[in-house]
Amino acid sequence: MSRDAALRLGPRSIAVLAAASLAGLAMFLWPLILQPAPGDTRVDQPFIFMLLLPVVVLVVVAELTEGGMDSKILAVLAVLTAVNGAIRLLGAGTAGIETIFFLLIIAGRVYGAGFGFVLGCTSLFASALLSSGVGPWLPFQMMCAAWIGMGAGLLPSRLRGRAEIAVLVVYGVLAAYLYGFLMNLSSWPFTLGIASPGTVDTAQMVPGDPVLENLHRFVVYTLLTSTWGWDTGRALTTALCLVVLGPALLTTLRRALRRVHHVAVTTPSLKP
Repeated sequence: MSRDAALRLGPRSIAVLAAASLAGLAMFLWPLILQPAPGDTRVDQPFIFMLLLPVVVLVVVAELTEGGMDSKILAVLAVLTAVNGAIRLLGAGTAGIETIFFLLIIAGRVYGAGFGFVLGCTSLFASALLSSGVGPWLPFQMMCAAWIGMGAGLLPSRLRGRAEIAVLVVYGVLAAYLYGFLMNLSSWPFTLGIASPGTVDTAQMVPGDPVLENLHRFVVYTLLTSTWGWDTGRALTTALCLVVLGPALLTTLRRALRRVHHVAVTTPSLKP
């Protein structure tokens, strides 16, 4: 493995990441798959997923620490978490200006999918603490950011130079729109409320209706309220930051990774 290669995941870490992602996916898709019992007059979000997710994230951190993240990589994680949490305060999504994703994408690209997953969780949590933004939306934000960081680590590894930046920009734009889509899905039933079964021509969630019909209603809702405004602003901000700051940050983080690999290789030879 070359010294600037991303950190590899072991089988157990892959399994835990998959479990965390499945739990997160269920957490987001509940409005589409929920089938209320006959006679129910109220539909509540399954908050069990909000309790489960932090536990799963802690397990992910433990697994990654055992498999590929030593104390030096954890120090890098702590620094990037603090930096990413702080720079988010420059925009925090206001008018679509979102400054947290470009560093998350670059770090996931350099250090790997597992590192990106954990950094996404810790960055959003740190940002929420700094901005007093802790609320029921936080687990959803953490999960979305974790997926963005993980996805960056799964991009083709051989790309370098302008081609690499171009791929990261395209990925960043798609991730920005996907983030908005998923976050809207998490809040959709509470923003508009729910409609009675049999209702037509509405953007509200209709419990018990076919998945495709509710999905159509949601797509209409998110296109009208988010896609052409907030999400586009997020995509443009992320793309601009990747173009302007991406090359320098990739070089810096890869140099740090080479030093970590160098220390890991040379340290055993110092022992008597």
